[in-house]
Amino acid sequence: MIGKLVVACDAGMGSSVMLASTLKREFRNLPVQVEHCPVAAIPADAELVLCQAALYDRVRAAAPHAEVVPFRLFLGDPAVAKVVAAIKQGG
Repeated sequence: MIGKLVVACDAGMGSSVMLASTLKREFRNLPVQVEHCPVAAIPADAELVLCQAALYDRVRAAAPHAEVVPFRLFLGDPAVAKVVAAIKQGG
């Protein structure tokens, strides 16, 4: 089970904050900590990082210790839905 998930951003438009908030609600009954932070500040204990596809290379460089999942849409993206389902199933 993932213990710490980070939604990384760099655009400053607030969409990633909304995604992090949505994920916190999704996982409210699970021991999953969800945080939001800029790419340059991804914590060393992040196990999984979600980011916009355009940020993928930067996130990989900033967080080589974490699994990185890129997405294209902040709401309703299939990659995010897959992550949510996997975590809820204990993955």
